[in-house]
Amino acid sequence: MTYEQALQRIHSLLTFGSRPGLDRMRELLKRMGDPQDRLRYIHVAGTNGKGSVCAMLSAVLKAAGYKTGLFISPYITDFRERIQIDNVMISEDTLAEAVEQTFPLIEQLRSEGIIITEFEYVNALEFYIHANAGCDVVVLETGMGGLLDCTNVIKPPLCAVITVIGLDHTAILGDTVEKISAQKCGIIKSGSRAVTSAQCDEAMAVIEKTAAERAVPLRKAEDIRIETLGSDLRGSRFVYGGQELFLPLAGGHQLDNARTALAAIETLNESGALTVNMEAVAEGMARAVNPARLELLGEEPVVLLDGAHNPNGIEALQRAIKEYLDSRELICVMGMLADKDVDSSISLLSGLFREIIAVPVNNPRALGAEALAEKCRAQGIKARSFGSAEEGFDEAYAAAREIGGAVLVCGSLYLAGELRPYIISFLQQA
Repeated sequence: MTYEQALQRIHSLLTFGSRPGLDRMRELLKRMGDPQDRLRYIHVAGTNGKGSVCAMLSAVLKAAGYKTGLFISPYITDFRERIQIDNVMISEDTLAEAVEQTFPLIEQLRSEGIIITEFEYVNALEFYIHANAGCDVVVLETGMGGLLDCTNVIKPPLCAVITVIGLDHTAILGDTVEKISAQKCGIIKSGSRAVTSAQCDEAMAVIEKTAAERAVPLRKAEDIRIETLGSDLRGSRFVYGGQELFLPLAGGHQLDNARTALAAIETLNESGALTVNMEAVAEGMARAVNPARLELLGEEPVVLLDGAHNPNGIEALQRAIKEYLDSRELICVMGMLADKDVDSSISLLSGLFREIIAVPVNNPRALGAEALAEKCRAQGIKARSFGSAEEGFDEAYAAAREIGGAVLVCGSLYLAGELRPYIISFLQQA
């Protein structure tokens, strides 16, 4: 089986979305030999910050000498970003071989009336590949929610990490922060330990109650002491444990994510599950990579790529813009999915941009470019729509260059994935 054939089989399945529940996943894994039970995990759930926290943890654990698996979603430009070993994407041959060995089980289940979704299968492939590779530990990001997310078939993890919780996927997870928090807290299991990012009062109350009911020690990231030395669009320098560290991820919210990752490392050290020294922390933090999170792609003019797509993420982006780009006129290239809180996200960006250039996103859930532009205009923001993301970026770049401004691409990780290779190629030729 070729890599392309493997991808075709994966993408032929019902796409990830609205089928919570673990029974299908458990049956599939049982027929695969329950590879998930041969691994140890750091399980990460939350609304925002999951990807960055996972990137930091994976890099630090690799630096500490552990063979480290990483499972994230969605990918930005290459499907194999979702399954990594020691911060390197698995090979095309590895994925093709895994699909060749396991896809007949998908077909067997289908013949019995059990339909496996794409996300479930990709997660099962992750368990299979990481177990066969003999990973010492896996940093496992949930897809959606936690309690009924298919990643939650694992036994109690070494540590359950809850990043910032906000309103997203409300049609599935619930329409209040409390309901969503209860879903996220499903990864907190008796016999484990837990860490939480700083939360609003409603979310923290649910997390504290869940941890107490399950007798799980809870560490709060807000108790981690760091001293910020300086930050810009290239990243932040800070002092932790008496040592100066550099994190190449921009924005004050990334320092909050760093606190969460450091809280998890402290918990792992304290429990004796893993041993991570300060040298590994410094090396790992400096090597953390998470594309499309306030990613600096160009400097003259500044070109930033960010996947923020819900109010929590847009708020973090808003703060970063005011901190780093307050003196520049900004042109925003935006595309969003229709099932996101589009109006609230636009409202948070009001007054920050000279203009919003609305573009389509190559996704069946996308909001049309002109519909997005109309929503911007309804809130008093100058906006135009374009027929393609590439055309919109070209227009924004030319305008920013003329006025000495900056270009920000945001609104969707799918848009970021679509435009990132184009922008990199464009800037290399500019």
